[in-house]
Amino acid sequence: MTRFIFLIAGLFACGAAQAAPQELLQSYAAQARQENPQFREFSASRGETFYHAKRTHSSAKTVSCAACHTDNPKSAGRNEKTAKEILPLAPSANKERLTDAAKVEKWFKRNCQDVMERTCSAQEKGDFLTYLLSLK
Repeated sequence: MTRFIFLIAGLFACGAAQAAPQELLQSYAAQARQENPQFREFSASRGETFYHAKRTHSSAKTVSCAACHTDNPKSAGRNEKTAKEILPLAPSANKERLTDAAKVEKWFKRNCQDVMERTCSAQEKGDFLTYLLSLK
């Protein structure tokens, strides 16, 4: 009986972890429709392009998401400034990734400012998450 209870609790925990990205996507979709009434759906292809895009920062340095997170989001990366390891972005390689909406928002806020020098749009966030979720 005890094993059964732990099994059920584990299944609920897994379900909750999987719900976080979908809830985020629903929230970003609602925001994207407010930002752009022509918004239809998120695109993994646009998310991949966003991830790999090289941008010239105001400091004249070329930056991208992949600069720290590697060209493959399923691989561990390294922070360029601190040299600390960054666990894989893709949930398929890191089960903890995208399970906490507050953390996702915290990192979008920080990294969008660092890379884009602005806040990311809801469409960009949704496309990015859709790309990460598409990686198997």
